[in-house]
Amino acid sequence: MKELHARVAGEVRKVVVGHDEALEDMLAALALGGHVLLEGVPGVAKTLLASAVARALDLDFRRLQFTPDMLPSDVTGTMALRAGDLVFRPGPVFAGVVLADEINRTPPKTQAALLEAMQERQVTVDGQAHPLPDPFLVLATQNPVEYEGTYPLPEAQRDRFLVHVALGYPEAEEERAMLRLNRRGLTPTGLQDIQPIATAEDLRAARAEVDATEVHDEVIAYVVAIARRTRELPSVSLGASPRAAVHLLGAAKAAARLSGRAYVTPDDVARMAAPVLRHRLVLTPEAELERATPLGAIRAALEDVPVPR
Repeated sequence: MKELHARVAGEVRKVVVGHDEALEDMLAALALGGHVLLEGVPGVAKTLLASAVARALDLDFRRLQFTPDMLPSDVTGTMALRAGDLVFRPGPVFAGVVLADEINRTPPKTQAALLEAMQERQVTVDGQAHPLPDPFLVLATQNPVEYEGTYPLPEAQRDRFLVHVALGYPEAEEERAMLRLNRRGLTPTGLQDIQPIATAEDLRAARAEVDATEVHDEVIAYVVAIARRTRELPSVSLGASPRAAVHLLGAAKAAARLSGRAYVTPDDVARMAAPVLRHRLVLTPEAELERATPLGAIRAALEDVPVPR
């Protein structure tokens, strides 16, 4: 898996400067077959990063630009007349990699159209289930929810994303390096040079490698203790679910493999706690008024839970 990360990162860095940790989080999720939510203010390369990763994967790729007038059938597909018979016409969700751009720009009804696809890996139309490809990966981007014209994702849908990757502004040197990249007009020319170097078989092999990662009982207890502690914090009204604990352990396994190890350490768990849990915690109104954040709650949980030795 470490080699797969190096190959994909080499292609992505043709057009994306910085965001190394975000790229690691994305690769960890993709190796597990999980979905990725990228959040950041406009202009910090959310869509560019997602497009570059998608191009580096040798899978069928579709992009969905979410808008306020988009319908659920625009995502999943619809029944259509063909030669006098009603047949299913698949929507753009039927692809190996789906880039859901600005997912919180569309109303909740259309956002919910992705729920079944992301969790069950199938779409049900007119009572008939249609399986999605394997692998099936969703890379979604969103603007911060306080921006005008956005619809916050419901808790149930946020819980379907394995990791929530927050992209901030680059460092000064990274921004200078970004300005040195070759462009045709405003578009980085390197985007067309990205080669599809990771196949579906590579992703399945990475998933098997992650599944085989050794985890001691003490580390499992550490993951459970962190999840349970988030539910007890006075600033949190909705803590990490059991599914979040499963995702955190899986992400820690992937982080261990990216570090070249076949076993999980508590540091791997702590490293992945923020991207796996930050979008699943709901703060109390009082805590929000005091400008508390989910990241602060995660840090508090990590500080309160003893680290196994």
